[in-house]
Amino acid sequence: MELRLYNTLTREKEIFKPIKDGEAGIYTCGPTVYLYAHLGNMRTYIFEDVLVRALKFFGFSVKRVMNITDVGHLVSDADDGEDKMEVGARREGKSAWDIAGFYTEAFFKDYKALNCLMPDTLCPATEYIKEMIDLVLALEKKGFTYRIGDGVYFDTSKLPDYGKLAGKSHIEGIKEGARVEANAEKRSPCDFALWKFSRPEEKRQMEWASPWGRGFPGWHLECSAMAMKRLGETIDIHCGGEDHVAIHHTNEIAQSEAATGKPFARFWLHGRFLVMGGSGKMAKSAGGFLTLATVKEKGYDPLAYRYFCFSAHYRKQLEFSWESVDAAAKNLDALRAAVNRLKEEAGKKPAAQAGPAIAEFHEQFRAALADDLNAPQALAVLWGALRSACGAAEKLAFALEADKVLGLDLDRAPAQETLPPELLALVEQRQQARKNKDFKKSDELRKALLEKGVAVEDTPSGPKWKLVK
Repeated sequence: MELRLYNTLTREKEIFKPIKDGEAGIYTCGPTVYLYAHLGNMRTYIFEDVLVRALKFFGFSVKRVMNITDVGHLVSDADDGEDKMEVGARREGKSAWDIAGFYTEAFFKDYKALNCLMPDTLCPATEYIKEMIDLVLALEKKGFTYRIGDGVYFDTSKLPDYGKLAGKSHIEGIKEGARVEANAEKRSPCDFALWKFSRPEEKRQMEWASPWGRGFPGWHLECSAMAMKRLGETIDIHCGGEDHVAIHHTNEIAQSEAATGKPFARFWLHGRFLVMGGSGKMAKSAGGFLTLATVKEKGYDPLAYRYFCFSAHYRKQLEFSWESVDAAAKNLDALRAAVNRLKEEAGKKPAAQAGPAIAEFHEQFRAALADDLNAPQALAVLWGALRSACGAAEKLAFALEADKVLGLDLDRAPAQETLPPELLALVEQRQQARKNKDFKKSDELRKALLEKGVAVEDTPSGPKWKLVK
C-alpha cells in the first residue's frame, strides 16, 4: 500500500515517491516570531507533524527543515508597511532580537506541548543573509530583477508559468483587481520584493549591507534560500497553510525556479483554516485570537486540542468551539483509560507482534493514512479496534503503534478527576458510616452525593467515585 498525498500543484492525489529512494526531504514554513502563535497556526503544525510521523510509518527516513522568520515579514503581502519584527519591538519596548528570542521560545513551548516532533534543522532567517543575497545576485544575472526606489523586485512577466500553484485565473484576478499601489513604481501588482532598502529617515534594528544598499531580505526570499541550502535545489515536499498558496508559495516557486531552472518542490501540501464560527479564519491581524495558553488555562490537556484537530481532515476547514474541545478532552481521557485497562489485562507486556485477529485493523489504519493522511478515519479505526473482541495484548500493541502517528500519548494515565473538598468530605463520611455499620446513614450520603453528580461504588479496595451528569 503506497502513500498518496494531495498535491496543490497538480490538484490531484499522487503516490509519494521521493527524489532519493527511502528518503523524504520536507520544508515547512515556520513562525514569524513577533507574537504568540494562535490555535489556527498550531493546527497547521499538527498536520505537518502527522505527515512526518506517517512518512516514518511508511518506512521513509525524514529530513525536515523549518524556518524561523525573525526579519523581513511585512505587515502587508503587497510589500508595503513595516516589518512585523520592528512593530513587535516597538509594541513591547524591546529590541527586535529580544522579541525574536522570546517568541521563538514561546512557540516551541507550545509546539512541544502539542507533541509535535522537532524539525531536524531550524533556520532563523537572520543567519542566512549571505545565501539570500547570493540568490538575488543569481536572479539579477539572469535578468529577472529590476530596481526601484524602495528595493530590488522580481519581474514576474519574465516567467511564463508564474502563478501555476494558485492558478492562472487567480493571478489575473490580482492584476485586474489591483487598487492604486502603495508603490506605483512596481511594473505589475504581482511583482514582489527580493531586497528592501532601509528608509533614510529611520534606523532599523535589523539591516545588512548588500550590493544594492543597506536593507533587509524579502519574506519570500528567505524560504527559497534556506530550503535550497539545506535540502537542495529541488525538494520533495513543501508545506504550509492555505493562505500561503496565492502569494508566499507562488513567489517562492517563481524565484527558485527562475534561479535554478529546476522544479523547486515536487509536492505542495496545504492545511485549511481553523475558523471561528461565522467570523472567518483565526488571524493575528484580526485580534482576539486564541492561543494554547488559553486551552491550558481552561484546564484542558494541550493534546485535547490535538485530538480536536483530528475531527476534520487537514484539507477541510475546522470550526472551533469550546464544546468541541471539551468533547475531544473526554474522548482522549477515554482512550487513555482504555489503553491503561489493556495494560493491566495484558500483564503490562504488549505483544511483540500483532496476531491475525487484529491484522484487519492494522490494514485499515494504514489505508487511512495512505489516503492523504486521513487522520479522522485513522482515529476511527483505532476506536474500532479497542471495541473489538481481539485480545488485550493485540489491541494494546495496535494502539501503541497507532499512537506513533497520532501522537496522543495514549500510554499516559488518563486525567484524574478531582472533587471539591466539601464533596470529598461527604465521601469520607460515608466510608466512616460503613465502617461503623451505619448503613442507613451510608445510603443517605450516597443519595446526597448522587444528587450532586457524584456516583460512589463500593469495591474490595475501598469506595470508588466518578462524576456523572
